Amino acid sequence: TNSAYERFREGRKTWEQILNTCRDVTRMTSVYEREVGVKRKQRIQRLLAAFPYLLHHHIQPRCMDHTQCDDMRGTPHALVLNEPRLTRSKSKKTTKECWVDKRSLPWCLLPDSVLNKCAQSHNRPLWVADRLSLEFADIQYCTNWTSRERLDLLKHASKLSECIGHCERLHQTAVPLNYARHALRSLTLWSFTLPFGLIDKLGLMTGPTVGLVAWLLFGIYQIGHSIEDPFQGSLRLTDMCNSIYRDVMYGDRNEAGMRRESAFRKDDENDDDWDSVGDAFGLGWTVRAKVNMEYYNDGLELLSA
Repeated sequence: TNSAYERFREGRKTWEQILNTCRDVTRMTSVYEREVGVKRKQRIQRLLAAFPYLLHHHIQPRCMDHTQCDDMRGTPHALVLNEPRLTRSKSKKTTKECWVDKRSLPWCLLPDSVLNKCAQSHNRPLWVADRLSLEFADIQYCTNWTSRERLDLLKHASKLSECIGHCERLHQTAVPLNYARHALRSLTLWSFTLPFGLIDKLGLMTGPTVGLVAWLLFGIYQIGHSIEDPFQGSLRLTDMCNSIYRDVMYGDRNEAGMRRESAFRKDDENDDDWDSVGDAFGLGWTVRAKVNMEYYNDGLELLSA
């Protein structure tokens, strides 16, 4: 159980790093919008917004069922993804077709020319991280944009690539099956022998007591088995993806994100407006607080002496 919870906590921290990295890249491209360029900034925003959805699809594929595939077949909205599939024969490499709707997220964020390249990749989030690195490297040097800013953005792209590896390790490397089976057998054997140690003291209450203890212990074991892979329902990845989309895609068909974009715009604002803002507690409160703080600091100096 401790090992399973550690894996759950690591998966949560990995997606928290993805959220923070996407927000930091968006902030930096917005501050340096003049140097980055409006078109490039829009491309970076769309790639960042598509990254968490593609990573979610990479570790937990969501393909359309046969009925939906029949309805989408022959329409311009159908997109076929080549998903790698492992086989017992090492000499054969097969792929499994996965049908998705190009009108849904994240496929609608990319143009057809870029989407076709991304769809052919077996690791689509890594493809997006590589394309982000290319976009960062193509920004021309100028007075306000030097190698320091470029390396900073490239480090963020490397962080996204590292997050892909962390998610793949948690998803593909499970707790050893022999260890899980041995723990379950040991718990079952202990539960069967527990009544013999309690019958003399509890009497008729032995049955309910053993049932309650077994329910608690087997429940803990089941919880550990459920959170062993945090990406199979334990973490709300869809909510995290939507949160990243709202924070990244401001100014691009996203009303919620435009509220964040207003932080980078000083339209209808004057520097004198800040002088008109008074103290919420009044000037007298500020003076008294300063006097009390000085008195408190003098007391600490006397005590230390």
